[in-house]
Formats: sequence, C-alpha cells, structure tokens
Amino acid sequence: MGWLRIREMVRKEFIQLFRDRTVRSIIVMTPLIQLLVFGYVVNYDIRNIRVSLIDEAQTRESRLLLDSLTAGGVFTITSIPASVIDMEKLFLDGKADLGIRIPPDFSSLIRRGKTANIQVLADGGMSNMAAVRLAYLSTVVDRFNAGLIHELYNRDLSYGRIDARIRTWYNPNTDSQKFFVPGILAFIIMLISMLLTSIAIIREKEVGTMEQLIVTPIKPLELIIGKTIPYIVIALGQAVVITPLAIFWFDIPLAGSVVDLFGAACLFLLSTLGIGLFISTVSKTQQQAMMTTFFFLLPFFMLSGFVFPISNMPIVVQWLTYLNPLRYFLVIIRGVFLKGVGIDVLWEQYAALATLGIVVFAGAIQRFHKRLE
Repeated sequence: MGWLRIREMVRKEFIQLFRDRTVRSIIVMTPLIQLLVFGYVVNYDIRNIRVSLIDEAQTRESRLLLDSLTAGGVFTITSIPASVIDMEKLFLDGKADLGIRIPPDFSSLIRRGKTANIQVLADGGMSNMAAVRLAYLSTVVDRFNAGLIHELYNRDLSYGRIDARIRTWYNPNTDSQKFFVPGILAFIIMLISMLLTSIAIIREKEVGTMEQLIVTPIKPLELIIGKTIPYIVIALGQAVVITPLAIFWFDIPLAGSVVDLFGAACLFLLSTLGIGLFISTVSKTQQQAMMTTFFFLLPFFMLSGFVFPISNMPIVVQWLTYLNPLRYFLVIIRGVFLKGVGIDVLWEQYAALATLGIVVFAGAIQRFHKRLE
C-alpha cells in the first residue's frame, strides 16, 4: 500500500472539489438549507389553529365556552361567517382549520340539565393535523364541561374516573424540532457522501483523466481509498458543524456520547460511500449519476422512519426497510441525542449498520475494481 500515493490522491481530490463552484455550494449551502427547513418549517406543533365560528346562541354559556377555547392562545377565532355554507367557503379557500357552530338552544339545554351539542367541522386535507386539532379541542371541551358542572351543581368530576398523569419522556413538550433536527444530521451525511462520491468518479471519466490515473503507478485500491477519504472528511466535518448548531441554536439536548455518535456516523458512511461508488460504476454522465442518486435517496428517506413510523407500513415494506442503512442510523442518532443511550443499548443497530456497510462497500469496491481493470 503506497500511502504517499494515497495522500497525493486525497490532496488532488480536495483541490478538484473546492475548485468547482457548484460543488462548493453543495458542500456549504445544502446542509444549512436542510437544517433551517427541517428545523423551522417542518413540524407538527400545534400553535395557531384558525377557527371559523357561528354562535347562534349568543349567551353567557356560549361566551364562556369561547373564552375557554381561546384562553390558551392556541385557538384563534379568525372569521364569523353568516351560515354553514359561508363556513364551507372558508375551508375551500384555506382560511380556516376548524369550524364551530353553537346552536340557538345551547344554553337552554344546559340549564335544563340536558346534553347540548355543538357542531365541529375540521379540514381533513392534512389528516394527521386534523386529528391533532380535534384531540386538542376535545381536551378544551372536557375541561369546560368540568368547570360548568362545578358551577351549576357545586360538584367536581373527581369521583369514579381515571386520572391519567401523563408525562412524555426525552421530549417533554413533544417539540417537532427535537424529532427532526437529529434526523436531518443523518440525512445530510447520506446526501452529501452519496452524491459527491458518485459525481467525483464520473467527472474523472468525463474529462478523460481516469485513463491518466489508471496508467500512473497508483493501484486500484489506493485510487479508491484516495477518492473516498475526502468525502469521509467532508461528511464528518459537516456533522461537526451541525451538531453544535443543533445543540446551541435549536436547543436539542445531546444526552449521550459524542464518540458513540461519530462512531455510528463512520459505520453509516461505509454504506453511503459504497452506494456512491456503485452508482459511479453504472452511470456514464454526471447527470445520470445525480438522477440515480436521487432514485436511491427518496426510498431511503421514506422507508427510514424519518417521518412515518415503520410499524405503520405494510409487512412486506417493513422487511425492505431492513436493507436501509438510514433506518438504523436514525435510531442511533435519536437515541444518543434524546435518550442518552449508547452502544450498550443500541448494539443491534450498530451491528446491523456495520454488516450492511461492509457488504455494500465491499461489493462496490469489487465492481469498481473490475471496471478499472
């Protein structure tokens, strides 16, 4: 093994990388944009629910219900349409998330000790958000009922019921940022390492320098090592930059060990660099390599548990996720960040990641080696 030749190969690769303005922008801007988009824009937090209200009762009880609804600052009454048809138009225009109609006999029924119904409409365009909004509304109505019964009958609903003392561990306020930001670190490592590795090899072929490299004394294995080391350095460097940003900018706690985190990142890079090398062997142009890379990225993203729980997927698809390295890395990175666990707990994920990485990287090297010969 000629380490001097490998060192010169790495140096050439770094010079070639940072000379290209497009590649420079990919290395620097992509992680920042991804981090900001997922950190600030993508979230499921309930903060501002726009309510369209029709209050046909106009009584003290209906006003108490509305005060209870808006007291927390989550619900905001943004429109008061004249009819249900006008309310429907607001839904169609995307100007309301929930619609509430309080009937004229609302207060009279309550005063007679009977059940008073209110009509609640929800925009189900985003079904998951509609379910969360309705659940939040139900909580507010239950609290209002308890207060109303106490006022009317001077009695609390404290008997014969289950009092659930709910506490959410590792993310007490269930903030979306604490769910997404560690995940985006994994996604950026995958995106940059796969994309740049596949493009770098093809670029050599396109400009005709691959033949020059082959006729030099450098051996195929040294060429592969020299080609992949810069991308390992760049991917880990981006992880070094993003991790403090996640901790200090987005206030994501790093409860576990940094060594466990970067150890898992190195194992993850085996798979992503292997896939990048494989793409470079089946592509003829940079555009083809980029398209093939994104062909892999989307399934990896969707089948990783990044957004959608794997347990909700069909059984056959769940089996396919075992071939996805991002699945294991996400479990590790979220476990290290939020739960503070390490390899002693997550050893199965580390073992799967290492096995998958060794198989993929060895297969890619073998194919790349044959192409060079």
